[in-house]
Amino acid sequence: MASELYNTIDALSREKGIDPQVVVNAVEDAIVVATRKYYKTQENLRAQLDKDTGKIRAFAVKTIVESPEEVEDPLMQVTLEDARKFDANAQVGGELEIPKATEGILGRIAAQLAKQVIFQKVREAERDTVYNEYIHRVGEIVNATVKRIEGPDAIFDIGKAEAKAPRKEQSRLESFAIGERVRVVIARVEKASKGPAVVVSRAAPELVQHLFQTEVPEIYDGTVVIRAIAREAGERTKIAVMSKDKEVDAVGACVGMKGMRVQSIIRQLRGEKIDIIEYHEDPVVFAEKALQPAKVSRVTVLDAGDKHLEVVVDDSQLSLAIGKKGQNVRLAAKLLGWKIDIKSEEEKRQEVEQQMSQLTSAAATPLESVEGLGEGLVEKLKGAGITTVEALADMTPEQLEAIEGIGPKTVEKISVAVNNYFATLEGGEALAFPEGESEEVAASLEGEAVKAEPGEEPSSEPEIAPEASAGEEPAEPEE
Repeated sequence: MASELYNTIDALSREKGIDPQVVVNAVEDAIVVATRKYYKTQENLRAQLDKDTGKIRAFAVKTIVESPEEVEDPLMQVTLEDARKFDANAQVGGELEIPKATEGILGRIAAQLAKQVIFQKVREAERDTVYNEYIHRVGEIVNATVKRIEGPDAIFDIGKAEAKAPRKEQSRLESFAIGERVRVVIARVEKASKGPAVVVSRAAPELVQHLFQTEVPEIYDGTVVIRAIAREAGERTKIAVMSKDKEVDAVGACVGMKGMRVQSIIRQLRGEKIDIIEYHEDPVVFAEKALQPAKVSRVTVLDAGDKHLEVVVDDSQLSLAIGKKGQNVRLAAKLLGWKIDIKSEEEKRQEVEQQMSQLTSAAATPLESVEGLGEGLVEKLKGAGITTVEALADMTPEQLEAIEGIGPKTVEKISVAVNNYFATLEGGEALAFPEGESEEVAASLEGEAVKAEPGEEPSSEPEIAPEASAGEEPAEPEE
């Protein structure tokens, strides 16, 4: 028959939800500590509880060696000869248990110390039990009762343990009353010095998912699937759903008749706004739906590998697409799992104009890049405000001759040099013109048609005009 002490230990174990042997070990360890303190010894002490009588024996344990020469520590070792004075069956290598008297000698201080050790061991065992109970239940929804409020934190009773909900794990719309029953998500379990801290949340997206599974039968039976949830507790939640049955409208099933289903969930979340969006495999289409209620003009994939999108909206829709403090686009990005750059039509137009301007400026080539133009000629052209090859190519012969110091032959030289430069860029062969050939000859050798004056038709094979003398006009080609 078990002793009264062991029955007390057994009752305590059931109350705390721990193994009775843990409490027995705690009692034995407490007696060892108290005995060591009383005898002021460093011997290897051990205690043993007799379940039937309730008595606890304490004794010193020493290892048995053959001869006195082998004894290195008298507190830990004993010779075979001395051991057989206590136990005739003692053998070398075995252990000798030397009883230590405990009854009537362990005073009030030793008893208090033993009590502290027992409580400490029981608390440690209780912490381990709670940790092992809840560590595998992270992410699970449990029913909890509000036990007390400690500053910004709410303390819940979740059955076998207390759980804490820090302020960041609460919705800003919620306040709790003592004794109120709510559903919470087990967010994490932490090992702390004061005990295992079970942290629960009312702000986790899993809570919204659980509420939809409870309120929408199509989600519970798997006809409608929740593909993604993005939530900012107390503000807004976006949830993407899709239907496995073509005859079932996923969004309609979640909203319910006259919005009854979603309104029930909103009430449980204390008025938090919920956007229900139809999921789409194409990120472009999905992005357009995720940014609702804003209307999107176009979506462009900037980098598929890096998951980067650019969204352009009408100027009047920009603030709506971004949302209050960026909330709408932030939730949409979480829902998609893509980075989103959002711009108005005007911003996009300015960006394109800037890019075109950069390309134009990048295409400018300095005059020094053209072979055949001497330094003096380059200086004359620069003095007239012509600094790039592109600007020079756009000049007409008349405009070039209007520059001081440039005559018809210089114009021909410039034309040949510019044509050779562009031919080289295009991979063609550079042209060499005999001195005195006109600009029309250069154009004809390049395969270009001669430009006709207004009202005239260009001839298909223009004749070469004879070289004009100084001060004479070149002869007109024959018709």
